[in-house]
Amino acid sequence: MPPDDKPLRTDALRNRVRILEAAEQVFSERGPAASTEEVANRAGVAIGTVFRHFPTKGDLLREIMKSLLARLVSDVETLRRESPPGAALFAFFTTLVAQAARQKTVLDLLAQAGAELSIPDAVGLLERSVDGLLHSAQDAGTVRRDVRLPEVMALLSAVCQGAVTGGWDERLQTRTLAVVFAGLAP
Repeated sequence: MPPDDKPLRTDALRNRVRILEAAEQVFSERGPAASTEEVANRAGVAIGTVFRHFPTKGDLLREIMKSLLARLVSDVETLRRESPPGAALFAFFTTLVAQAARQKTVLDLLAQAGAELSIPDAVGLLERSVDGLLHSAQDAGTVRRDVRLPEVMALLSAVCQGAVTGGWDERLQTRTLAVVFAGLAP
């Protein structure tokens, strides 16, 4: 919804979706410092249209993060339904690290999420979803009982950061995750 929470016309809604898709691509390629003008050009709209939907760059980044976090929560829920309980947490780790390695901005934006972007509800929803995976894995006997959510979130963040800044290839990523998973195992 736009900032004033009024329903959008069909064409305005289409523009909003195009802007968000373009912004995600532009920020993924150029990082958080990318310009809103480039977003407008990529979306095929005027810069005024971007600012009508997102009055500030922070508003645009916040909406991208909400969308990203919602997709991650959806990924978690899909894994909970479709994977064995003990494997879902490890599958989420693997998927998130692979995404982070391909999309550096995900980490840059997540790092800002708590403070500058102020989206605690969306972050909290992701944490609750990951906590559900953790408890399912513990109930299945694949993760130690003394492991808690803050440790899992710290490990996720650290391994994703390593994948981005460490120039990891697929083999190093696989080996690193194997070490983390061994540490989580009972």
